[in-house]
Amino acid sequence: MTTTYTPLPIPPDALAELRVVDDAGRPCVPYVDPEGGDPLRCCLRPVAPGERVALVSYAPLRRWAAGRGVDPGAYDEQGPVFLHAEPCEGPARERTEYPFSRAGALRTVRRYDARGHIVGGRLLEIPEEGTRGFDAAFEEAFADPEVALVHVRAVEYGCFHFEVRREGYGAGGGEGRAEV
Repeated sequence: MTTTYTPLPIPPDALAELRVVDDAGRPCVPYVDPEGGDPLRCCLRPVAPGERVALVSYAPLRRWAAGRGVDPGAYDEQGPVFLHAEPCEGPARERTEYPFSRAGALRTVRRYDARGHIVGGRLLEIPEEGTRGFDAAFEEAFADPEVALVHVRAVEYGCFHFEVRREGYGAGGGEGRAEV
């Protein structure tokens, strides 16, 4: 049996809100990025030169916890994320690798329980075979039955990259992790 882990972008309802006011209460200020390259959390790919984007503050655990009726307490945090200034098509349907997976880059893989409390984590230096490295980190995380979801963040800037959820732990259903 093979387990497939699905990286989740920021949900559409949250994106709609963030495009008006971010999770720090600041208005969204779109701009045209002349160079590109920054990681978009709406569609899980890099910004292309000339795209209209915004840098906003996002609190993924707070939003997930609110959808489940739990309080993450002191584990709540917010940080910067890039997104398209207008709605986009979201991630490509078929992924060939994890988003923003550059060999040698450092990521934190934080594990949260059903209350939204941290129950562990690890540092991941993305290996040449990035998919295998992420799969091993997720397999390790979800081997603990307490783990409901995992956040992947960049070490350098603390930016949220994406999350993976155990089946049944979506705010409204069982997206995120599927047995194949």
